[in-house]
Amino acid sequence: ILVTEDGRAPVVIEAEFMPAATVEPEARERLGLVVESNGRTIEAAIALRYPAAIRQADDLRAALSSAPISYCVFTGSADDPQRFPESGWLDGGLDDLADMVRLVSVPQSAVDRAANILQEGIEAASRHLDELGRLRGGVTADIAGLLGMANVPQTRRMACAILANALVFHERIAGMHAGVKPLAQVCGDGVDNPQAETLAAWVDILEINYWAIFAIAKDILEQLPSGDAANILRLLRNTAQSVGATGVENAHDLTGRIFQRLIADRKYLATFYTLPASAALLARLAVAKMESVDWSSAEAIGKLRIGDFACGTGALLSAVYEQIAARHERAGGNAAALHRVMMEEVLYGCDVMPSAVHITGSTLSGVEPRETFGNSRLYIVPYGRKEDGSVEIGSLELLQRSDVLTLLNTSNPAMRTGSKSAVTAAQVRAEIPHEGYDLVIMNPPFTSDTKHRDSEEGVLNAAFAAFDSGISAQEDMAKRLKRLAKDTTYHGHAGLGSAFVELAHRKVRPGGVVAFVLPFTAINGASWGKFRELLATKYTDITVASIATENYDMSFSSDTGIAECLVVARKLVTGEKSSGRGKFISQRRRPGSFVDAQEFAKAILGDTSIRQLEDGPYGGTQIYCGSEVAGELLTAPTSEDRNGWGAARILDYSVAQVAHQLTTGRLWLPAIAEALELPMAKVEDVGQRGIDHQFFVSAVHKAPFSRVASSPTATYPSLWNHNAENETRIVCLPDSQMMVLPGMEARAAELWKVASYSHITQDFRFNSQPLVAAFTEQKTIGGTAWPNVIFANKQFDYAFSLWCNSTLGLLSFWWNSNR
Repeated sequence: ILVTEDGRAPVVIEAEFMPAATVEPEARERLGLVVESNGRTIEAAIALRYPAAIRQADDLRAALSSAPISYCVFTGSADDPQRFPESGWLDGGLDDLADMVRLVSVPQSAVDRAANILQEGIEAASRHLDELGRLRGGVTADIAGLLGMANVPQTRRMACAILANALVFHERIAGMHAGVKPLAQVCGDGVDNPQAETLAAWVDILEINYWAIFAIAKDILEQLPSGDAANILRLLRNTAQSVGATGVENAHDLTGRIFQRLIADRKYLATFYTLPASAALLARLAVAKMESVDWSSAEAIGKLRIGDFACGTGALLSAVYEQIAARHERAGGNAAALHRVMMEEVLYGCDVMPSAVHITGSTLSGVEPRETFGNSRLYIVPYGRKEDGSVEIGSLELLQRSDVLTLLNTSNPAMRTGSKSAVTAAQVRAEIPHEGYDLVIMNPPFTSDTKHRDSEEGVLNAAFAAFDSGISAQEDMAKRLKRLAKDTTYHGHAGLGSAFVELAHRKVRPGGVVAFVLPFTAINGASWGKFRELLATKYTDITVASIATENYDMSFSSDTGIAECLVVARKLVTGEKSSGRGKFISQRRRPGSFVDAQEFAKAILGDTSIRQLEDGPYGGTQIYCGSEVAGELLTAPTSEDRNGWGAARILDYSVAQVAHQLTTGRLWLPAIAEALELPMAKVEDVGQRGIDHQFFVSAVHKAPFSRVASSPTATYPSLWNHNAENETRIVCLPDSQMMVLPGMEARAAELWKVASYSHITQDFRFNSQPLVAAFTEQKTIGGTAWPNVIFANKQFDYAFSLWCNSTLGLLSFWWNSNR
């Protein structure tokens, strides 16, 4: 079977009935062959095995529609074929096979080549712009103003990325519309004035539409001196033509990937690009929960409302669009015919970065470049100090509102008459109603507004330090968030992400779906408790995916360096009750490709018989990619949200099941048929936790002590910090002493009452801090790392310190910690 489509690479399917002894070598032999009709090279071949039982079926079509089939995919060349999966076979039905054909028709190797070419071209062009900045700084300052960013190297690279993106798109649509000349005719080597010719061509393109791509690019190009413009255009023209030569026409997030590496304010906005495969996995899980949608009906799809209020480069909106188009196509519809309504009515995106919204518009427009549309629902939302002295905090303004006056709508010609300086002509009030969305999907900023760092750079509050916001603006924005997010899931220590999940909750309709990429602390961090309570009480059908791996690839985003999770849930309708349970998936690696993501999602969505946390130490339900164990599934209660949901990011779920049994007073180890009764008590039932260290030494809390170096004659000894070298034994020596401040003697005597022999770790680690509990031979004040645990009976101190550092004690502590 040969599958071809304009704009995609050809795919061959070699099919045999079982035992299909020769299907694999025959599939491999197809790689590298050229299709006569279009001259394209075959880079993907699928080896398909039909069950032998359907060979004699009376109605072959009916038998095929329900028959289980197995297949594997070969990509690359016949000399060096890559097999997916590496071993074993993928199982599924015809819909799964159709999805696989769609995915492998965009060769990953070509996408990677195109991304590298694009980045190299942007970097080379930005060097020209850097030189221009040194010689004629006013030009680059004006360009930075167009983008709403500071005049720094990152901004100049961003400008070049926008120009490169426009040229790539220009090359793609040349010939699709009458009068759109190819790049060689507007900025080729023989063109006398490439800047004027390119601008004229872009004016013609804007008459067709494509405002999301060409409006800001045109503004940037107009700012450049003609000589510099000619050099940059010719360099980026070569880049665009080289990208086109790779044959990649459907990898819509190419510029988004590059863009993410260039964001100037990522440190403070903490916006990390959702990796394409991760976005595909989250989108597939989310769209699968959208119940009662007739995917065959373009009219029904047109009534959907899908929002991402921290859209960044549009990776998630693009992934959702792909899922909807694929479902519509499988149901017999025409995906291209959906494009206008998807852009004009269905997809909503908001961000504070103009360049990000440009990339989102470009990404979504590129899904069907032949199809035009009117205005889109992509908005730049105000952030920072306004001219009247007030402040706004981007999309989070929508916590208490159903509309927002946007700075710029780059996709609506009626509203968009010029650059960012044309404020009055460019503003538009966007309606973002509460409970108006069928799906809200986000990878929100993670920055905490409690991290007062970088004071030497004028940064008091990292959460609001983007775009060179001054300290007074940072303070006012933090106050505004505190007011708008009162009585919500927001918590300062959890960061801005905890406010964005509240925003999603307010905007999604009953029966609608929320889907997030969040820091893993959302699952077990104390500051995220209100979020978990919200999910447990207002949502059902909860799915949590995380990555349990021994290396650092534990995130679903690019370059975060922290563990992340995917959370998907459906909002309860009136009268509906939550199931009180969630499905937890611990993946052994993050998906490395779209094909990989499809198989993860298929395994997660397809399992109907799943092990439970309460089942005993038998492990979870294993999920496979071919013969590889790719992870485990487990269902667990979501009602106990105060201490977090422990059944996540665990390589072997039998460990979780043993830990859970311990909390119920039973010792049940693997390979033991029956559990032993083991009475357990919480620390708070037999003792008490000491007070926070700030009450000892913080001026804010009028603390009575100052802290100095330890002394063997200290009256008020303290075990304050972690010191791995000194913490390899249960008995530890104090590392500090407390000195009473003048006039604070009575308060000091009162606080000394909480001094104790037992201390529990505040900063649990698997490597440098091996102790859970430390014991001091004299009563000692606990500090930042070692809070006190106070018992009335000293015999309890010995038992507590020994138990916490035993295998079962460590297991129990880990189960309730955020590790």
